[in-house]
Amino acid sequence: MSYRTLEPGQTARIHIHDARTGEDVVIHESDDVLFEAPNWSLDGSRLLLNGTGVLWSLAPEAGAQPAEIVHDGLPALNNDHVLDPGGEAIYVSAMDRHIYRAPLAGGAVERVTSDDDVWHFLHGVSPDGRRLAYVRITSFDQPGTLAVLPATGGASTIVDTGAGHIDGPEWSPDGDWIYFNSEHWASRPGHAQLARIREAGGEPERLVVSDTVDWFPHLSPDGRRAVYIEFPPGTEGHPADLDVALVVVDTADWTAPLERLPLPGGQGTINVNSWSPDSTRFAYVSYPYGG
Repeated sequence: MSYRTLEPGQTARIHIHDARTGEDVVIHESDDVLFEAPNWSLDGSRLLLNGTGVLWSLAPEAGAQPAEIVHDGLPALNNDHVLDPGGEAIYVSAMDRHIYRAPLAGGAVERVTSDDDVWHFLHGVSPDGRRLAYVRITSFDQPGTLAVLPATGGASTIVDTGAGHIDGPEWSPDGDWIYFNSEHWASRPGHAQLARIREAGGEPERLVVSDTVDWFPHLSPDGRRAVYIEFPPGTEGHPADLDVALVVVDTADWTAPLERLPLPGGQGTINVNSWSPDSTRFAYVSYPYGG
């Protein structure tokens, strides 16, 4: 597995969308680096994205230029990375299957996981910073499972979500729920739907019943809104380069979208939570062809 690159004639566009007004601004375009999966820093001063296997910092304003954050001993990254709630570090999933804790200022990193025969795809850090939620995969022909481990490393706990592949687990801001997408209710391959479950386990709760393939539910820091990515019916997995949509909802009613944003994208668009600290905006990446 290696980092993704742009196809000939393709561009990576980094957007910031205002959930109050609907204003959508492209702050940076690149035909060299396939940027993915923006996070928003705790102080609101920058976005954190991966591209070419490394982490980049970008001011959230039009015309900003990305700067690489240089780390020592960090293998090539994928697009699963989540900020430590303390604001000084970020947890990242790397191509060697492991999760690392990396300072946002750059420098030496710490490896968190120890199981070499397991893929650890990180998606959530608990609000108190003590636990990490990740997708545990032992073989790509088997469903991924929800696992939680201490942020300092150690033994993982499997959270039973029932049958079916899961992805994108992250905590609600109050720490009461883990939100994710699941094929638990699928009547055809790949039919992921949005769900949540208590960390201690129990029956998963389906949030939306739809014919589309719905991934990566991300709640705003105040818990009032969420955004997720909607793939076309019949999609299997979360591939790149499709006509998809971002769906914005009020978390009091996931069945009544506030906005739908069609775009060329998929993989890399919004794999991790990218809400601004004040819950007004979110960042995402589109991948158009032909300018």
